[in-house]
Amino acid sequence: MNWIILLLAGLFCLGKARAASGVGFYLWGSGFLASTVLSMTLLAKAVQTLPLGTAYAIWTGIGAVGTVLIGIFVFKEPATPIRLFFLFALIASLIGLKVVSY
Repeated sequence: MNWIILLLAGLFCLGKARAASGVGFYLWGSGFLASTVLSMTLLAKAVQTLPLGTAYAIWTGIGAVGTVLIGIFVFKEPATPIRLFFLFALIASLIGLKVVSY
């Protein structure tokens, strides 16, 4: 269950304030702040039973992978082979951390 909480914590760290302006910027910014608080709360809950180093690394990795994927699919950033290689290497590293965490 705590791994699911940790996954949710990583996913809540995404925001879309980059492309917004005016009132939309403040709405997206407020949503980002609220999701950051929720994300950190879920991280704090997850580390009650998971190793801190592993949980934090996976939490930040989920945010990094999610941000890259949002960039590729939403903001049309390039998905070059070397970029995808390192993205998959990051995902493999996160899975490896989970596997060897006990």
